[in-house]
Amino acid sequence: MKKLLALAMALTLCLGLAACGGETTEETDTTGETTQTEETTEATETTGETVTLTVGATPAPHEEILEQVVDVLAEQGITLNIRPYTDYNTPNVAVEEGEDDANYFQHITYMEEFNEREGTHLVNAGAIHYEPMGIYAGQSDSLENIPDGAVIAVPNDATNEGRALLLLQDLGLITLKEDAGLEATPNDIAENPHNLEFQEMEAAMLPQTVDEVDFSIINSNYALDAGLNPTTDALAMEDTESDAAQAYANIIAVKEGNENNEAIQALVAALQSDEIREFIETTYEGSVVPMF
Repeated sequence: MKKLLALAMALTLCLGLAACGGETTEETDTTGETTQTEETTEATETTGETVTLTVGATPAPHEEILEQVVDVLAEQGITLNIRPYTDYNTPNVAVEEGEDDANYFQHITYMEEFNEREGTHLVNAGAIHYEPMGIYAGQSDSLENIPDGAVIAVPNDATNEGRALLLLQDLGLITLKEDAGLEATPNDIAENPHNLEFQEMEAAMLPQTVDEVDFSIINSNYALDAGLNPTTDALAMEDTESDAAQAYANIIAVKEGNENNEAIQALVAALQSDEIREFIETTYEGSVVPMF
């Protein structure tokens, strides 16, 4: 009988301890989503659990730059999961739908145009760098003696095509209508003395088709990924002191409402550090320019 009584008391004590042992509780908010209570948050802090931050990025230079802050964020309890992409659409959809926490591949103007076109709700959490767009030789190699009717390949998305045409205007090869703006198309060309023709294609494909046209205007991230050095291989580039530097600054994009998330702010702070400035300047030698 004494043994049975002792066993019963031991079982009661164990059950009591289990009920007080940092149990994770959940609540359902008005949207039907499950959220952790304050008890869970406190338990996470005391157990030293890490937060995982998933950030979509194109390979170069974005993924390369993100890799430099993995250890810095780990020291703050943040595991940075870099998810690679090779196009300009999927990473934005992933952030909008909550599959990724943020992305780092696009400039401000592209994000705003994407929001307007797709009805997404992406915002800028911080500007990191600017990539001057360049024009590269293909079947022709001289902008001074550009052949009549030369074919120039340009990105087919609205903001980057307009950017390419603005570069050609700055080089004196075309003149755009006064109200053309950042999203100019070939239809906005007022003067085309060399009768240039334009081949529109997805930005990622441009480095692969350089030899098929006279010239190609390529975003620096895709040029770098293809082994091109914008500062030495491009025939001409955007002026880093121009308005383009602000309009096309590459950013950390998040879904609206998440820009003040502590992990996102920690990511931006790490990317805007002196160490990353030095990495960008020494690694890319002017083809990628810090914006902080």
